[in-house]
Amino acid sequence: MKAQSSSLPEDEDFLDLFSEKGQPAESAWRLALVMVMQYAEGLTDRQAADAVRTRIDWKYALSLEITDPGFDFSVLGEFRGRLLTNQAERRLFEKMLSQFRERGWVKERGKQRTDSMHVRASIRAVNRLECVGETMRHARSAASGGRSRLADRAHAT
Repeated sequence: MKAQSSSLPEDEDFLDLFSEKGQPAESAWRLALVMVMQYAEGLTDRQAADAVRTRIDWKYALSLEITDPGFDFSVLGEFRGRLLTNQAERRLFEKMLSQFRERGWVKERGKQRTDSMHVRASIRAVNRLECVGETMRHARSAASGGRSRLADRAHAT
């Protein structure tokens, strides 16, 4: 995928985030893409690192050999920390956004339609929870003869 797409950040875009000393770091463009794929699938760092090790579709997207052992999940948190510490997260976003605009995937100042199914599902879950709460309140009220404990205390004094 890296060879076919210039929309991915280059390692040179993030050289300031890595030390020249110590063991070699994972490729910045690869970690950035893993974070995008992680977000798209709603995975934790541990699950994303496991996907890099075990899933063929992820290996293909990341241009990895099938036998590549992947990396420890803590690498994602460290990279995310370096992005934030050096305020480089905007650099990653701008690089990808500019390429998406060039390809016509995102229009300048255009309206973007978002998928609202997750919002609807959350609202449905809240509505169900509210219905359960109201049912419990009504049942408690009916069981106490329509009087609440608070009302009983007020009449007792």
